[in-house]
Amino acid sequence: MMVMMTMTMAFAENEETAAVNKMESYVLNVNMNKLSQALGLSWDQREFVEDAENAFSAELMNVASAPADERKTLLDKAIKQNLGTMHYLLNRDQYHMYLRLLNTTINNRGLNK
Repeated sequence: MMVMMTMTMAFAENEETAAVNKMESYVLNVNMNKLSQALGLSWDQREFVEDAENAFSAELMNVASAPADERKTLLDKAIKQNLGTMHYLLNRDQYHMYLRLLNTTINNRGLNK
């Protein structure tokens, strides 16, 4: 009985750890100083981009708390909305750099699956 309880607890712990790690991959903490520098944002742009990133971060948290079978659709919708906003706020070169940064972030967090 003790062995069975230990195995069950170990399995539950792994499940919980996997769930926590999966949720963490949706947390977006943007360093606005670095993003601003990488994109060469003006002061006005920085304020608008920061607001857009905060909205995107909130959307990602909604995606993380959604049922697993809905996450991909919600993630795609959140990314599409964010890219639309950024396309409006950034010039062509800034937008292409932002695309590269966002794509790298999504790939590194394993959200592209």
